[in-house]
Amino acid sequence: MSQVIKIKQGLDIHLKGKAEQVVSCVIPDYFALHPTDFIGLMPRLRVQEGDQVKVGTPLFCDKRDERIRFTAPVSGTVSEIRRGAKRQLQAIVIQSDKQNAALPFEVGELTKEGITQSLLEIGLWPMIRQRPYSTVARPDDTPQAFFISAFDSSPLAPDMDFLAEHFPDSLQKGLEVLNILSDGKLHLCVHAEKTQSEVLLKAKNVVIHQFSGPHPSGNVGTQINKICPINKGDIVWYCGLPEIINIGHFFLTGQLDFGRIYAVAGSGLLHPHYIQTKLGASVSALVKNNLKDDHQRIVSGNVLTGKAVTENGFIGYYHNVLSVIPEGDQRHELIGWIWPGFKKFSMSRTFPSGFIPNALQPDFELDTNYHGEERAYVMTGEFEKVFPFDIYPLQLIKACLVGDIDLMENLGIYEVDPEDFALCEFVDTSKTDIQAIIFEALEKLRKEAEG
Repeated sequence: MSQVIKIKQGLDIHLKGKAEQVVSCVIPDYFALHPTDFIGLMPRLRVQEGDQVKVGTPLFCDKRDERIRFTAPVSGTVSEIRRGAKRQLQAIVIQSDKQNAALPFEVGELTKEGITQSLLEIGLWPMIRQRPYSTVARPDDTPQAFFISAFDSSPLAPDMDFLAEHFPDSLQKGLEVLNILSDGKLHLCVHAEKTQSEVLLKAKNVVIHQFSGPHPSGNVGTQINKICPINKGDIVWYCGLPEIINIGHFFLTGQLDFGRIYAVAGSGLLHPHYIQTKLGASVSALVKNNLKDDHQRIVSGNVLTGKAVTENGFIGYYHNVLSVIPEGDQRHELIGWIWPGFKKFSMSRTFPSGFIPNALQPDFELDTNYHGEERAYVMTGEFEKVFPFDIYPLQLIKACLVGDIDLMENLGIYEVDPEDFALCEFVDTSKTDIQAIIFEALEKLRKEAEG
């Protein structure tokens, strides 16, 4: 196995409510796909309200490449097509008939062309994304590498060992398929101490890399940066373990299945645990009778990079955790900064908890309160403590703010994604929406590159 790559800059945020390794099965009445989950997508609707669909029925496709289809995760009836401002397509909602009837598909040849054609036809191709920009991979591109992160270091993240042990055969088949698709440049990144699953450690058809250190060591962007840095014009593909399991299941059994095991976690829940369901499940079904009270923030994804949703919403396409934490709009104690604060999280050592080594810190019950307000940038040097890239983070952010493309490129904009700046945003004294700044800059570059 390869030498351990040690990540020194970063921060583990230990939150209460990690999912207990117990799996319950939930079959909601409603599921949905959101075209807004896919960066750069120009959706063309393929169904109407009232249409009957089966698993694999195309719901919408990309106008610029109609081979890229997004298909129904369950069978049933299209009950609602949600639109936003300027009639932007927001969601296609399906009322499940709970039969899981699927369209008949044949498994193609295990060649690069055959695999690509099969994934496009059945709607599993969007599970493969590419850097830069984190868009759906373009089928005609040839990536210089293909990356898979086999552990997640974000707060309340699901245990990938736990998921791998549930679907060992599908996972190994998926790795075999992606190895062919990537021309043998398939990189599987595991944690040097925490990854214990033999399914991952002895996986075939991959190059295994070991990482250690705090979050964001589990981010695929960090792993790409340390192994195969992206320069202008380079393309790297990546995929998550749940998506690989879906791909492997099809090529192993010939049956299309969008099954998922989600971690439903957080201090706002009575019983944090894992739930087995289908892709795009309704939030109300996942948290039913499990919220401590009505004053909780529900986040599709992790609390650093996820998206706030209501109980009427649906979990995102690429998310594998539903996080629930208290809302931060309650009045806090008077002159609370005077008290010792052993139970308050602190990176800047404002409270004694900040002096406790990261590995020994207790689990904290954090809410959504910013504990501050937006202000002018203050040079603190805090970003460099949590940003493991060989990039000047503050200078890059400022280049993005002024829209200087040449400077952005020189400072390494193609190597990063908004999620790579989530910790910078978390520790930022100025309370700036850094992820939005990086996203807007990358969108500007993407649109310019696409003409």
